[in-house]
Order: sequence, then C-alpha cells, then structure tokens
Amino acid sequence: MDDVQAMHIANGIINGPVSLIFIVIAVAGLAVCVSRAKVDLDDRLAPMAGLVAAFIFAVQMLNFQVLPGVSGHLLGGTLAVILVGPWVGALCVATVLLVQALVFADGGLTAIGLNITNMALIGTAAAYLLVALLLRILPRTIASLGATALIASIIGVVVASLGFVVEYALGGTTQLSLGGIAATMAGVHTLIGIGEGLIAATTVVTVARVRPDLVYALRAFRKQPTVAKTGVTA
Repeated sequence: MDDVQAMHIANGIINGPVSLIFIVIAVAGLAVCVSRAKVDLDDRLAPMAGLVAAFIFAVQMLNFQVLPGVSGHLLGGTLAVILVGPWVGALCVATVLLVQALVFADGGLTAIGLNITNMALIGTAAAYLLVALLLRILPRTIASLGATALIASIIGVVVASLGFVVEYALGGTTQLSLGGIAATMAGVHTLIGIGEGLIAATTVVTVARVRPDLVYALRAFRKQPTVAKTGVTA
C-alpha cells in the first residue's frame, strides 16, 4: 500500500505493457525538451540549471510521512520552470529521477518512464501553464511572483500525482479502489504542494529581489522587468 500511494512508483505496481508505453512517452517528451532547451541555454541559464537540479535532488531525498502508511516528497517542478523554463526545467527533474533510480533505488527501473512522465513532464507542464497565465494577469509585484509560485506548486504537484491514477487505471496490478487511490493521492499531494509552494515562493522571491534577470519566467512574461523596493515593475 505504501508503494502505491507514494509519488515514486515502484517496480510491479503498474504492469509491463503500460510501463513500456510510458517509457516511450517519456523518451519522446524528453527528446522534445532537449531540442527546445538548446534554444534557451546560454551562459546565464546553464549555471542556474545546475543549481536547480542540485536543489531538486536535495529536497526529493527528504521523504516524509504525511498520513499513516503514506509517504511523499517535494517535486521542485514549479521552482524549475520559474527559474530555468519548462524545457530545461523538465530535464532537470528527469535527471534527478534517473540518478535516484539508478544510484539510490528510489523508484523502480521498470517504472522510470511512469515517474518521468508524471513528475518531469506532466507536473512541470501544468505548473508552467499556470505560471504563464498568472504572471500575465497579476500585478507586477514581488508578492504576485511569490503567490504564483505557491499556486502553481500546489496545482503542479496534484496534477502530477493524478497522472499515477490514470496509469493505475490502465495497468494497476493490485486490487485497490481506484476512487480511494485518487482521493488519497489528491489529498496527500495537496499538503505536499503547499509545503513545496512555500519553499518555491521563498526561493524565487529571494532570487528576484537580488537578480531578476536570472528568473526565466520574468524574462519570458514581463517585458524588461526590474526590481524596485515595492516589487517587480516593467
């Protein structure tokens, strides 16, 4: 039960054919990310990507119990897309997942496609779409940037967790209620998302106050942003 409800999917939870399909999906998605990331990477973004990947690796190693029999961890997808963009951000998360699976046996090797699809592709995509929307409509202030990181983190984490529900419906190997799994995943990962959102908001606000030019989302969605004492202005 513990393996089914944790964000990382273990070997055997999803059957072989469905796991293989999602390996193909993950490889295809990462290939697109690599192609698009080549356009974004420059002398400013490359070092930031390394720092983001290291930070995500550190926070994902901190597994904690949320409810009896249910564990989880932070994802870092929203922080990644805000600081380095969707393509590089997805690659950062995927790299961390591969290292965890290969070196620390955190997540099954046969389930690597499932985990990458959920956390590196679905979660970051959902977060990025929300970030793109909110930064265009909210006031141009530091508080709005922090609120965007918080909201996008919660939604991104929950959407990523519900990706597992779809995969379990397609090829689950245990006799558990799909409705019960969906409710547990959504509820637990809402709490995780709140924790992740607070960390992401604090981090991006700190970076934006000191070096707004290093925040990808500000460069992408706000024309020539600068930081004033009262917030971020164009």
